[in-house]
Parts: sequence; C-alpha cells; structure tokens
Amino acid sequence: MLEQSQIEKIVEAVLAEMAGNDGTVMERLKKTTPARIDVGRSGPRLRTETMLKLRADHAAARDAVFMDVSENFLKHADLFSVVTCCRDENEFLTRPDLGRMFPEKELQTISRKCQHHVDVQVYVSDGLSSTAVEANVRDVLPVLIDGLKGKGLTVGTPFFVKFGRVGAMDAVSELLDSKVTCVLIGERPGLGTAESMSAYIAYEARVGMPESRRTVVSNIHSQGTPAVEAGAYLVDLLEEILKARVSGVELRRQEEA
Repeated sequence: MLEQSQIEKIVEAVLAEMAGNDGTVMERLKKTTPARIDVGRSGPRLRTETMLKLRADHAAARDAVFMDVSENFLKHADLFSVVTCCRDENEFLTRPDLGRMFPEKELQTISRKCQHHVDVQVYVSDGLSSTAVEANVRDVLPVLIDGLKGKGLTVGTPFFVKFGRVGAMDAVSELLDSKVTCVLIGERPGLGTAESMSAYIAYEARVGMPESRRTVVSNIHSQGTPAVEAGAYLVDLLEEILKARVSGVELRRQEEA
C-alpha cells in the first residue's frame, strides 16, 4: 500500500501534467466535461450567469418530457403513429406499466401496417425526451435502415409510439414475430443535455422476459455519439446479434468466451 506522502506526490504530478504550460487545472478540466465545476459563488448564492444557465437547462429538460413529438416531424420521417395505454403525460410518468402495453386497436394498426417475420423491426418512441427524438432520428434512421438492407437483411416498416416505455418493444416483437427488435427512444433528460437518445435491442423479445436480455446503446447526441455514427454502429451490432441469436448479457458472455 502506498504511503500518504507517495500518494500526495502522485497527485501533485498528475495535476501539474494536466495544468500544462498554458492554463490552470480547472480550465483544462472544464473543457473536458459539461458538468458544472468551478462555477464560483457570489456570497452564498450562485453567480447570475450560472443560475440563468441552470434555469434554462432545467426548462429544456422539462420541455423534453412534456412536449409532444411534432406531427410535422413524423410526417417528414414517414412514420405512422400509435399510442400505448397511457392517456396523457401525467399517466405516462406515473404508470410505467401502461407505457409497456397497447390497446387492442393500436395492436391491430401495427399488425396491419407492418411486415411480419422480418429480421429486424425498428421503431421510434418518445420515451422521456421528445427533444431527443427530433434531434437524432432523422439522421440515425436512414443510416440504420439502409445499412441493414445493404447487408441483405429484411427490415420492417418503421413507426412511432407515443407514451412508450422500453418494454413496449416486447409487445411489438411478439405481435410481428421479428427476429430482432430495436427501439430508438428518448432518454431521461438531465441538466447536461435534453437531446440524448438510446437504442434498446432484443433478440426474439417476448412480454415478461428479463431485462438482462436487452442490449442498449446510449448517449446518442451531438456531444456524445453523433447520430450518423450511432446508426452505422447499430447496423453492425444488429448483424452481430442476428448471427449470435442472443442479446443482452448472453451476447456479452459470447463475446468474452
């Protein structure tokens, strides 16, 4: 075990290296993260600039949750729309179980408009951030679908699910009998960004299956994994899952074997 004096010397060396010759440690750290570090205070309160930015980011996060994905966006993305068993935003937030289920009428719409028994079924859902959907889907979806078709895989008709939770993909997979189902869904917004989207993927998903069978690619946004890059990565990942015939924890075990 290192002695205290040795630890202090190591810390001093690291800080000196980070500081370099043209700036302070904090200035260099602030450039590497969106976190609010070294923002300072004016007496007991945050500085005005920091407080205004904090309020603006909080407002953006609230809007991401409570605003709907626009009909104009869905039209241009060529996505027909269905709704889960949730009746409004408040029920969606307080009853996650209803966000995993569809009324019979909506299931009939999906069944009628989508192909059955395809290799990959991709759909989009607002989840907890409509902002993330509008910021990323128009770049991810074309790359994803064209890439899958380029690999000779059959791809189902994409659509949009309003008030959708991740688990809704199980009902979609069961209904359409797709080999792999992938949902592009808005992540819970934070004060760093309200535009982060995830892709949840499962091989032969079924209602009631364990969460460990899902594979997830998160942080799809301009400051994380860019949308186009994420689309290309998902194409290779979906192909890998189809070949392995597993997803989630089992896929990781195969990769490590």
